Amino acid sequence: MRQRFVRDRFLFLMGLPGLLLVLLFHYVPLAGNVIAFKDYRPYLTIWQAPWAGLRNFQVIFDGDPAFLDALRNTLVISLLQIVVVFPIPIALALLLNSLLSERLRRLVQSVLYLPHFMSWVVVVALFQQLLGNAGMYNTWARTHDLPLLHLIGNPHLFLPLITSQAVWKDAGWGTIIFLAAISRVDTALYEAVAIDGGNRRRQLWHVTLPAIRSVIVLLLILKLGDVLTVGFEQIVLQQDAVGKGSSEVLDTYVYNHGIVDGDFGMAAAVGLVKGVISLILVLGANKIAHLFGERGIYSSW
Repeated sequence: MRQRFVRDRFLFLMGLPGLLLVLLFHYVPLAGNVIAFKDYRPYLTIWQAPWAGLRNFQVIFDGDPAFLDALRNTLVISLLQIVVVFPIPIALALLLNSLLSERLRRLVQSVLYLPHFMSWVVVVALFQQLLGNAGMYNTWARTHDLPLLHLIGNPHLFLPLITSQAVWKDAGWGTIIFLAAISRVDTALYEAVAIDGGNRRRQLWHVTLPAIRSVIVLLLILKLGDVLTVGFEQIVLQQDAVGKGSSEVLDTYVYNHGIVDGDFGMAAAVGLVKGVISLILVLGANKIAHLFGERGIYSSW
């Protein structure tokens, strides 16, 4: 071990700033979770705040209606992201891989992942300018006596709206990972299937999908870890237009009650429970992956 450290000392030194940033901004703040068990006030330090026990967790144990609404909305949005948003990059990667022209493939790929580099502020503003009540489409529809599209600000269409926004923004970026996995497939396997009389569909089913299955399982496990984190910026930017009843999720619930209302202890309690549940989901999904013969995010418990 010492010899390896001496040999790769420059690599370790290059990685040291990143390690320090992770420790400083990800692990050191974990000590602040203690305010979930305290009656914390901003004019007191964390250690001066009196202990409150499990009082901050009462919104969870007692079934506070606002908390239950936020939890329900979070689970519904998470289900949509797993069922609808997650498979789309896989499908796009398979379609792009089928393109014969390398130049066309790169062009389409660049167009697809360009929205990923836009902030949610820009994405939401674009959707409002295009599909808002005073947006480009409705302005054009009024001049041609066509039906108006009441999409932005409609609570009943909020779920399809944020799902389409997530697909437009991040589907292309996820496609890169699956295209990289597909590029590692040995072309001799396709030739073997073709010799046996297999068409493109059978090559896809028997070669491509099994080859990228481990990547799909890995990303799905990581996605389950964020199942209770459904996009704070995207939702909070549009919450005033549709109301909290349709848009309140756990992240905005923590923000509205912890930062806006000043109930820091309760917000920390909800965030702590969310983190514990996410950890359990990751560990459970990883164990299930092991049972099916996949490596998961780590090889063993």
